[in-house]
Amino acid sequence: MLVTAGASGAAAQRTAESPLKLVAGSNSVTLERYQDDGVNLDLGTHLVAGKAPVEVRATRASYHDPIVAHQLVNGRPKALPKGAVTDFAGLGRFLHVTVTDATGKKVVDRDQTVCLNGEGSRTRPDAPDTSPYPDGCSANPFTVGAVWGLQGGWSASTFSYDTEPVDLPVGTYTAKVSVNRAYRDFFKIPASDASVSLALTVKEAEDCGHGTVEGCRAAAEGKAVKLLPGAAKEPDVARATGAAPTPNAQRPAGKASVPKGPKPDLRALPAWQISVQPGEQGTPNEGKDFLQFSANVWNAGPSTLVLDGFRQPGKDLMDAYQYFYDTSGKQVGFQKTGTMEWDARDGHNHWHFTDFARYSLLNATQSEVVRSQKEAFCLAATDAIDYTVKNANWHPMNTDLHTACGNQGSLSVREVLDVGSGDTYVQSLPGQSFDVTDLPNGTYYVQVVANPEKRLFEASTANNESLRKVVLGGTPQHRTVQVPPVGVIDAP
Repeated sequence: MLVTAGASGAAAQRTAESPLKLVAGSNSVTLERYQDDGVNLDLGTHLVAGKAPVEVRATRASYHDPIVAHQLVNGRPKALPKGAVTDFAGLGRFLHVTVTDATGKKVVDRDQTVCLNGEGSRTRPDAPDTSPYPDGCSANPFTVGAVWGLQGGWSASTFSYDTEPVDLPVGTYTAKVSVNRAYRDFFKIPASDASVSLALTVKEAEDCGHGTVEGCRAAAEGKAVKLLPGAAKEPDVARATGAAPTPNAQRPAGKASVPKGPKPDLRALPAWQISVQPGEQGTPNEGKDFLQFSANVWNAGPSTLVLDGFRQPGKDLMDAYQYFYDTSGKQVGFQKTGTMEWDARDGHNHWHFTDFARYSLLNATQSEVVRSQKEAFCLAATDAIDYTVKNANWHPMNTDLHTACGNQGSLSVREVLDVGSGDTYVQSLPGQSFDVTDLPNGTYYVQVVANPEKRLFEASTANNESLRKVVLGGTPQHRTVQVPPVGVIDAP
């Protein structure tokens, strides 16, 4: 039988596997409505990759430049449509979601960002059994590089709890989810694989007795709620879970040395989440005003920061050692680099490495007027800052503060800050935040300094400091703060 070229092309198009496919787990879904929060529109839709992985890399040259995103196709970059990616939360305006009520009235009509990274799984037995890609997308406003990917044959949920809930009354609806045209064209997704419709039922949430919406969700899902990368510690609560890195059982033997070769590169991000809060009533801080902020120090590599602490006999103090590795990952040296101390305060109860960072408030002439008491830290990779740098670890979430930073009986601990990730702390407690009660209104700077005593050995110390301008105003107990943008980053 003779087959024309046109017929052959049509047949190939019908049998070719789509590089990305939108799939609904069910043709109907029931969601709960919370009185104060509305409905989280988790419609059970997923993106499924074809035989080949789908990988996107996004970077910004500086905080004054826009984000540039490329898909890697056979190792070559293919630029995404201009304006598609405006932050590091994922592929912006990837999906369009509509919800129609029983009368045919459209009650939800919005676009939605999609993060290709996530708790995915393979959708067919011949797919690879692991995925190299990160577990989520960064929420840190000062992220500078990201890797997003979906392993071949794997799926990723299109929903994120970062998505705003919707106010839907109890009732029945029709929901439609579709990939927007710009992405359909870019990824070459056939129309038949780019849209799903399903029946939606909204009911009142049951009283699960956990006292919070998150608790209700956890009870309904039968598992603990997992916080996503970018969630800060306040003051010392880690999000990461899993097996802890194992410290050496005893102090390193032999001659200490700092060999030539790869070193970590600690960099201080500008402060954010800046606000002024009055002291709590009924406490010694009543009548005072405090400038609160979040700060992050990250490791730009190319080597991981690895610190082991070894307890001094009978003391709540450890001697800290930094380890060094060659390009193959083999340990080639060590050096004593300060101390770790036991912090018995509520919310801490673990070992802190001292002098990891310093926070100061500077006046208009950049002289220090207030210093934060926070100078000791338990290191953990809380935020993905740049996963495009050399040797970035896309899966750093292998520790939590309890296990990695030990307990009161620990003889040794290991603390790690992986390449590409940073450690965020929220300075909200009096003493850690800045007491601005007696400061006049005017211009100040929040200074973050990484490795202030230069006890850690780095590739460079030229990028260890950041300044964030703030302008104090108002009156006592009613102080205000204005925070100018940093380039195109408007994240006060």
